[in-house]
Amino acid sequence: MLEGLLLVVGAYLVGSISTAVLTTRLLGLPDPRTMGSGNPGATNVLRYGGKAAAAVTLLGDGLKGYLPVLVGHALGVAPLVLGATALAAFLGHLFPVFFGFKGGKGVATALGVLLALAWPIGVATAATWLILALVFRYSSLSALGAFLLAPLYTAWFAPQPALVGAAGVMTLILLWRHRDNIRRLLAGKEPRIGSRSTGGG
Repeated sequence: MLEGLLLVVGAYLVGSISTAVLTTRLLGLPDPRTMGSGNPGATNVLRYGGKAAAAVTLLGDGLKGYLPVLVGHALGVAPLVLGATALAAFLGHLFPVFFGFKGGKGVATALGVLLALAWPIGVATAATWLILALVFRYSSLSALGAFLLAPLYTAWFAPQPALVGAAGVMTLILLWRHRDNIRRLLAGKEPRIGSRSTGGG
């Protein structure tokens, strides 16, 4: 019981580390929370910091989700605890205790979680994102499409109710976090990948 609680709390704290803010500070770049969409994530960092800074942010955000769940696997915790760990890391990114509970939208961290739950889930979700991004050139649309399928991928590759439930909750939260993007997509005002427009994710 204590082991599981410590794992969940630790996952939240790891998720609360803002890779975007730390990366831009180290590279002397503008704080992503004050530029563009104001979202501390890889897409916004790409617009104002370039591909290298965005890649570091993407990797760091993914690892925040991947490592806690990987530790849970190593400890052999029950699926319920593993699902709670996954959600804690994800929620840490969205509501980071170290940064005033104002975090990113969680796509990369959620992808890291899925990769750790079972690598085929993460690969299938990432592949879906990539295909949609290549076709439509909208990061938000690609993320929404990929994560709408993530619970189905989880049910196929890791058919544990707690894990499928965790994937479903992440998807619902991602939809909520992207509500402004959805409005802009419907209005035809969402910036495409690589755009320096101030509106997007």
